Amino acid sequence: MKVDLSRARWRKASASVGMSNCVEVADLGAQLAVRDSKDRQGPKLVFGAGSWSSFVGGAKKGEFDLR
Repeated sequence: MKVDLSRARWRKASASVGMSNCVEVADLGAQLAVRDSKDRQGPKLVFGAGSWSSFVGGAKKGEFDLR
């Protein structure tokens, strides 16, 4: 399914101000879109809100840390 991102409001973490190698997120309501701040015209990934919430929760718990 194609998602219209033309009106998306992209944001990145406040801790990344001035940095160009960040991930930006757009809240689309029931979905979230993610893009690379270095390539804003490049591909975007779209996730359901529940999937995104699970991912963020896992990242906060260290589930994706390299060992």
